[in-house]
Amino acid sequence: MRSPKKQSAFKWSRQSLRQALSVFQYSGKALGLVWTTSRTLTVIFALLTLVAGILPAAVAYAGKLIVDSVISASQSGLASDRWTAISYVGLEALVVMLLAGTQRGLSVCQSLLRVLLGQKVNVLILEKALTLDLVHFEDSEFYDKMTQARHEASSRPLSLVSRTFKLVQDALSLITYGGLLLQFSGWAVVVLVITAIPPFFAETRFAGEAFRLFRWRSPETRQQHYLETLIAREDFAKEVQLYQLGPVLLGRYRNIFHRLYGEDRDLTLRRGFWGYLLGLLSTTAFYLAYAWIVLETIVGRISLGDMTMYLMVFRQGQTTFAGTLSAIGGMYEDNLYLANLYDFLKQDIFKQQGRVTQGLVANDGIRFENVSFTYPGSQQPALKNISFHLKPGEKLAIVGKNGSGKTTLIKLLTRLYTPSAGRILLDGLDLQEWDVGILRRRIGVIFQDFVRYQFTVGENVGVGDVERLEDEAGWEIAAEKGMARPFIETMPESFKTQLGRWFKSGIELSGGQWQKIALSRAFMRTKADILVLDEPTAAMDAEAEFEIFERFRTLTQKQMVFLISHRFSTVRMADKIAVIEAGELIEEGTHEELLQANGRYAQLFTIQAAGYQ
Repeated sequence: MRSPKKQSAFKWSRQSLRQALSVFQYSGKALGLVWTTSRTLTVIFALLTLVAGILPAAVAYAGKLIVDSVISASQSGLASDRWTAISYVGLEALVVMLLAGTQRGLSVCQSLLRVLLGQKVNVLILEKALTLDLVHFEDSEFYDKMTQARHEASSRPLSLVSRTFKLVQDALSLITYGGLLLQFSGWAVVVLVITAIPPFFAETRFAGEAFRLFRWRSPETRQQHYLETLIAREDFAKEVQLYQLGPVLLGRYRNIFHRLYGEDRDLTLRRGFWGYLLGLLSTTAFYLAYAWIVLETIVGRISLGDMTMYLMVFRQGQTTFAGTLSAIGGMYEDNLYLANLYDFLKQDIFKQQGRVTQGLVANDGIRFENVSFTYPGSQQPALKNISFHLKPGEKLAIVGKNGSGKTTLIKLLTRLYTPSAGRILLDGLDLQEWDVGILRRRIGVIFQDFVRYQFTVGENVGVGDVERLEDEAGWEIAAEKGMARPFIETMPESFKTQLGRWFKSGIELSGGQWQKIALSRAFMRTKADILVLDEPTAAMDAEAEFEIFERFRTLTQKQMVFLISHRFSTVRMADKIAVIEAGELIEEGTHEELLQANGRYAQLFTIQAAGYQ
């Protein structure tokens, strides 16, 4: 019987072996991924691999024939023996040329598959990203998972498949080498195998350590990329230069690098030391075998051609076997990285997929019923028991201090978030039961941090309704409503003008002009009966803002409007005003009613009005 300590060690070793073997489960998936990327290239790759596995032994055997025929011809002096030696040289040349062509073909296949596979894997990751909710992008741990999945994900599947095919190729070579070596001695085959095993275990162990380092430091790597963006992007350049942040940011970047480099350096040095030390074992074994084969040739047990062939076979066999074990170690490492990719792709994303396209109570508008929301990982609710009713055609202004929960409420309304408690109804039906595509087509929205697309002017307006992205007539109408058309028509190519500085001939707009573009974007959805405006005129002067909202009231008479603004001259135009503080709805009514109540709204209004006196 085993002692408890031995049983524990045995159990641990079995468990470690199972874990190691389970990692290789992704080899089949990687092969399937390559197969679906290009069946033709995969078949060609496989055939060339088989040919490349057989030809090296043929080259070695041809070398033996050349040496033996040369010795025979020199001894006999016959012309026929000389022509035989020359023919063997020609045969070896043909085999070598065929081998070179095969290897070149493998390189071409790999290059083409690398491009196609990189695109396919990146598309898979992006498709998965499109299924995520906003909260996933705001969750740092989940974001790390996506970063890990994207890291080397485009190259690892092909690497894994290439190594798998190389394993088959090396196996064929080893079988042919083994067959030739067995004619000399079975012990030569045993020595060949044993001396290659230690480097394999060393490589596998260090591959696992490298992968664990990669997983642990994903946050630091993302931070390093963020610092690169701050230093090198034009939209951050103004503040970085004016605040003289460059040296500070570069210092942080260097500190992260040196910390990461220190870990890489230690691993690389240990990997190099043990690789060299264990490699000496293989070299020693080769030269012992070399001496053995030379002695056998001297005593006449084998011919000079046999000696040439056995030396070549032993050297190449040793290299091939070490390469085989190294390929297995590499496959282990590739599988570790692919585990990240497939863990991300199969991550369960809970989505309440509604299918309903029509409400239960026509023209009932929007109702918030005791809605609360808490961000993941937070203990403090962002919204608490919010309730109100907005009828079709009514305008609701939402006011409150920064961080009071105004934008969170808007994100719940647009179904970017799901309420933690309570429900939001549209025409008597919970938003979670609506078909999300139908629901969002009913909403035109502009956030205070709207995206400034590096597209043309027309496309920047057209993204408001993706189904009419190229509708030039729609661009003009929406731009007219958003009061952007006058300055658009003065631009070099009007709606075809490239915006932003990322691409050639791009033009940058002022903050106010960008906001008018964003407003126009909201008007692209002509069928939208809900408009959401989150600080839509923050970058405009008071006169431009007043003009826009006067026009806005005329254009949105039949639409429900949610307006967030800090300017009370704008807020007072709304039919209703909701005051939110610390996530709670503390007041609701018209401008006049709230002033008469002399509560929080009246206080804020008085403070702002005093600034204009």
